[in-house]
Amino acid sequence: MKKLVLRLFMVMCMMTISSTIVNAQHTKPGVQKTERQRMTREQFAETQARHICYELALDDETSAKFTTEYCNYMKELWTIGPRAGKRQQGEMTDAQAEAKTKQDFERSQKILDLRTKYYKRYSTFLTQRQIQRVYEIEKQMRNRLANKRHARARMPRR
Repeated sequence: MKKLVLRLFMVMCMMTISSTIVNAQHTKPGVQKTERQRMTREQFAETQARHICYELALDDETSAKFTTEYCNYMKELWTIGPRAGKRQQGEMTDAQAEAKTKQDFERSQKILDLRTKYYKRYSTFLTQRQIQRVYEIEKQMRNRLANKRHARARMPRR
């Protein structure tokens, strides 16, 4: 009986030690396991492009072309910049409201021009159905990210 208890105790010790060693091998030195590394914009754009390629079931050559073009599209889109900050309607004068509206129109036109430019590029190696599907997938991803952002904003801070 004592031998059985002693063996059981030894097995438990060995399992504890081995699980600690395995766990230590999977974590980077100086980085806790709960900490998540944030992707750069470029990495995120490439991940989105790969996801779209997967959804469209593109071959390797077409995937490479699309990924390059999509990353270039995103870089140009980032240079246009974010939307102007939202202000309360009561705080703006008519002149400020007019200026903001014109600024929004200019930004929208730049985005439309950019989308037209890349539509022509996509047309050289994708079918029209595939291009339509690209835009649908892109919209779904934008909506999903916006929902996550809104959900995070509502969460209480620790």
